[in-house]
Amino acid sequence: MEHVLDNPAWSALISGNKHLALGNEFVKYFDSEVSPFAGFKKNTAENFQRLYELMPYYRPVLFVSPVEIQIPNPWKVLNTVKGFQMVCEAPGTEQINTQIKIRPLVSEHIPQMLALTKLTNPGPFASRTIDFGHYMGVFEDDKLVAMAGQRLHAFSYAEISAVCTHPDHLGKGYARELLVYHINRIKAAAEVPFLHVRYDNERAVNVYKSLGFSTRTEVYFSVMQKER
Repeated sequence: MEHVLDNPAWSALISGNKHLALGNEFVKYFDSEVSPFAGFKKNTAENFQRLYELMPYYRPVLFVSPVEIQIPNPWKVLNTVKGFQMVCEAPGTEQINTQIKIRPLVSEHIPQMLALTKLTNPGPFASRTIDFGHYMGVFEDDKLVAMAGQRLHAFSYAEISAVCTHPDHLGKGYARELLVYHINRIKAAAEVPFLHVRYDNERAVNVYKSLGFSTRTEVYFSVMQKER
């Protein structure tokens, strides 16, 4: 039986993120200002064609799979990135650092969130990505310098995403503290934290391993786009 994380976008779009889902019984996707992810009930050429005909915009679409798939025409493939899908199934909670103050991020913080993610490029982030919920940040002098939130919510698996720190504030433990907050929050809800990371981001992979994450599988992110 296929694991729900083998098809994480589809699993999320029919469960924890279904309130943000667009599409039909075969293909689903998010509004482009929420996330570029799209998912298929089955990864067939017919469903790729259904999405192509259904998709109302020409912005890049992100498809994720544990195996590398040849994207069929008429989609144009812009890039394929290899990564790891990591899960944190260890019991217990991580120790927090009470010296680091984290705050909930709300709509008034969106301009700063967009600026920080543009600078650090942790992955796709748009004006309504905050709609996924649970975004938290660290501020210095009212300036957002680090953040992390939740993205795909696939049944009992919750993805930690948009983990980033301003280059001028690296080495202060902010990203780790945000990760610990989300790990503890997700476990407290009796769910399992997971995340995605580029295969060549060795520094991040080592941080995640130190917090109890292990690699579940390789994944391939295909960035594809409708041709005008």
